[in-house]
Amino acid sequence: MNRPLPIFIVLAFGLSWAAALPLWLGGGLGSPLMPLLATVMMFTPTAALLGVWAVTRTPSKEWARTTGLTLGGSRKRTGLIVAVTWLGVPLLAFLAMGLSAAAGLVALDLDRLSLLRAALEARGMEIPADLGTVAALQIVVAILAGPLLNAIPALGEEWGWRGWLLPRLTSTNGVLAGLLFSGAIWGLWHAPLTLLGYNYPSLGSWAALFFIGFCVLAGVLFGWLRLRTGSVWPAVVAHGSLNAVVPPVLLLGDDAAPPNELLVGLTGLVGWVVLALAGAALLRFFPVRQEPPAEARPVAADARSSAE
Repeated sequence: MNRPLPIFIVLAFGLSWAAALPLWLGGGLGSPLMPLLATVMMFTPTAALLGVWAVTRTPSKEWARTTGLTLGGSRKRTGLIVAVTWLGVPLLAFLAMGLSAAAGLVALDLDRLSLLRAALEARGMEIPADLGTVAALQIVVAILAGPLLNAIPALGEEWGWRGWLLPRLTSTNGVLAGLLFSGAIWGLWHAPLTLLGYNYPSLGSWAALFFIGFCVLAGVLFGWLRLRTGSVWPAVVAHGSLNAVVPPVLLLGDDAAPPNELLVGLTGLVGWVVLALAGAALLRFFPVRQEPPAEARPVAADARSSAE
């Protein structure tokens, strides 16, 4: 049955454009509504997923299991992977920034923290006397609490993309193709924001195309987490951590030579290499299997599974 897929895509993309429409009508990314509308947009994949659920009428317990809301087949393994992810994503972010500095692509200013200082001044905030302590606390909070603080909006995306869409694509295209396709769709879905220059302002509307590359590579990692555990929660942790950690790490740069967002950090080309190597290693040494989507499974098979 192919009807659920176009329903999901049309709803996810249509609702995302509807959420971002006020930005296009006036203000763009500088609109005071930007944070609110970007957050609302993150819930559109879940809204699309609920639309599919209404059509397929899958029993709620089966739906929760096959879309990854449970902890998967092994709670111990899922818990371990969540813990590793919690610290692993920040590690990748720092690694990408460190490699960017080692390659001479970014100048770090760990003494004066001039870029962080400039960012605070731009927001009209008072500069604390001990800016280094503030920066350290900011990063520690991002690492430890970021996944929790961002969990709900991250779930708004991940339940749709990795929870439902990824297993459907891997079941029909294979694991690698499914991971790549789902990442590309995820990146394209950001177009209402990226066409305005979101994440890569120097590119203008070309940021929409560039961001797809990042989403494909990050999507491989997020997707591996989902397929390896059978649960969407490790991907939620990864997504929440990514959103929390990447910005403060970039602010460790020098205001006199601001980081080139196209090259440095986890979202730049250096980060792409880091993500690609990490994804390739996981798929090579810890392979995952493809699973049929819930609505594609024979009813009799589901009944036998429930009886066992």
